[in-house]
Amino acid sequence: MRLFLTLFIALISFGQSFAQFPGSGLQETKTPVEWEGSVNQLSDEEYELIFDAEIEKEWHIYSQFTPDGGPIPMMFEFVDAEENYEAEGDAKESETKRAFNETFGVDEIYFEKNATFTQPITLINKEVDLIKVQLFYQVCKEVCINEEYYFVFNLKDKSAKVFTNFDEFEAYSLDDNSAKEEVSGDKPVISERLQKEEAKVDRGIFTIFWVAFLSGFVALLTPCVFPMIPMTVGFFTKQSKTKAKGVRNALIYGFFIVIIYVLLGTLVTAIFGADALNALSTNVTFNIIFFVLLLIFAASFLGAFEIMLPNSWANKVDRQADRGGIVGIFFMALALAIVSFSCTGPIVGTLLVEAASKGGLAPIIGMLGFSLAIAIPFALFAMFPGWMNTLPKSGGWLNTVKVVLGFLELALAFKFLSQADLVLDAHWLEREVFLAIWIAVFGTLALYLFGKITLPHDSPITHISVGRLSLGLVILSFTIYLIPGLWGAPLKLISGFPPPMNYSESPYGVGFTKTGGNSTTYNESDFPEHAELGPHDILAFLDYEAGLAYAKKEGKPVMIDFTGKACINCRKMEERVWSEPQILGKLKNDLVIISLYVDIKEKLPEEEQYTSETTGKRIRTVGNKWSDFQIERYGVNAQPYYVLIDHNEEMLNQPASYMPDVDEYEAWLKEGIANFK
Repeated sequence: MRLFLTLFIALISFGQSFAQFPGSGLQETKTPVEWEGSVNQLSDEEYELIFDAEIEKEWHIYSQFTPDGGPIPMMFEFVDAEENYEAEGDAKESETKRAFNETFGVDEIYFEKNATFTQPITLINKEVDLIKVQLFYQVCKEVCINEEYYFVFNLKDKSAKVFTNFDEFEAYSLDDNSAKEEVSGDKPVISERLQKEEAKVDRGIFTIFWVAFLSGFVALLTPCVFPMIPMTVGFFTKQSKTKAKGVRNALIYGFFIVIIYVLLGTLVTAIFGADALNALSTNVTFNIIFFVLLLIFAASFLGAFEIMLPNSWANKVDRQADRGGIVGIFFMALALAIVSFSCTGPIVGTLLVEAASKGGLAPIIGMLGFSLAIAIPFALFAMFPGWMNTLPKSGGWLNTVKVVLGFLELALAFKFLSQADLVLDAHWLEREVFLAIWIAVFGTLALYLFGKITLPHDSPITHISVGRLSLGLVILSFTIYLIPGLWGAPLKLISGFPPPMNYSESPYGVGFTKTGGNSTTYNESDFPEHAELGPHDILAFLDYEAGLAYAKKEGKPVMIDFTGKACINCRKMEERVWSEPQILGKLKNDLVIISLYVDIKEKLPEEEQYTSETTGKRIRTVGNKWSDFQIERYGVNAQPYYVLIDHNEEMLNQPASYMPDVDEYEAWLKEGIANFK
């Protein structure tokens, strides 16, 4: 029964990997988007301005139409438009993708690999030759970078120039074209610590393989597959003239099992495309279909009916298997896949749904892991037939395996319904309702394992085995763990499965009273200027100079938190790392936090606006100011980014980026605080 516990925990981790937006790590030290422009003349007065972006692999930029509350959308600013020309509506966009972001509770509409924006304009002043456009956007992977480019479109020769330096862009004219064309400028360089991110292995694909492999072993223990091990191995050993030939045939049989399931994964990828299902995974209709499908799978496992392929298929395949030789062995493997479909079909279907939502080669990798787990025992028992004497006899315990899987399928089904609900913002399945359903599902499973409930195909129970009792206790413990979630507990073990805390009848939990907590309480009337209560009621300064002055007064080191309102991984750090007691205590009591938001659009006063000496970009907003500050001081333009400094503004240790490991982050904090003392 320990296998079921391992599988369940792995499924939780597996699901979390799909709840997150695709892409991780940091690949380049330069900004990962390159731009070009062109002009298309429609008539004497009408033109199209075309903006083409080439985006580095795994990075993405956002559409103009990304909803409020999410990442920063693409924005165009047309210079001197009112007097000279009219920009007709929003720019037309090339094909986008859509994914629901559980952190922000809105859809993200984004581009990968490339993007094209086409802006129709109509001239008011026919003497105009140049159209100047400023482009603002955010590009994200594991970190987010706010970018700004400047375009000059020449209507005479239908060409375009792209600048990264604002002064050169502003000064450019047909009469004085001394400004450099296609100015590259000094693009923000990612620090050495962030460069190490690209050395991290993307574990998503290994998670898919591992969960699929465990699922294959569970499928092996179902009534449709397990009894076939001694039958099939016995057939090979008896029909083969020598033991060596029997082993060889069994190995070939296992190989064909792998080939058949991998071909299935390949077929799914080929039909839908490597990325199509990834995009569909956030589609409302698609998620509701998955929900219904998993309900059907669950009902089948619980004994309501059996999902079977037509008997004629099995009969035809059996006849082909009688041909003997390698061809016959292949059809024997195919017969196994067809005959066992009533047990393996729901597992394979669930794996393909989850793997396909990851996109790429995930369905193929998933089927490879699943089929290896089924094929390996056939090969091993053929090589060592004496081991079959140690196998447990078929019996009622095989049906128990199916029932447990049925409950897991049922719980997973509501994840897909929740995804559709979140996209629609319909509030059918708010956090409390979702948790109540899971408590009911896993509570009933615990009762089943304790023998208090029986289902149609169960054998009479005279006693409960130690393994079944142990699994029942684990499931009961998990059920009890879920209950405080109804009152606002974070439930980090299943983070990413239930709807977010703010998608709830009581966002702060029933009966919750917001206080400072963790030995430090603040009254807003006593706040220093430019400070506010941040995540977990941490006092955070929004202005660098004010925060530094307060740190000197309090005699504490400073942690600069370069962050963004639309920074997903910033929120993950705050929710999953900062919330830990050993971290929260240090952030509240041992440090002064200065949170500098690089995506705030609040305009700076005219007299405070300037052109950056580092990047050549025009600094107009508060967010621009802090972004430029980060680049100038630390050579980095990515968030989240954390810097510990003393009162002389000297770094206390190496800066840190996205660091989801709590122990690693705690060690980093301790090192900086110790160096200050």
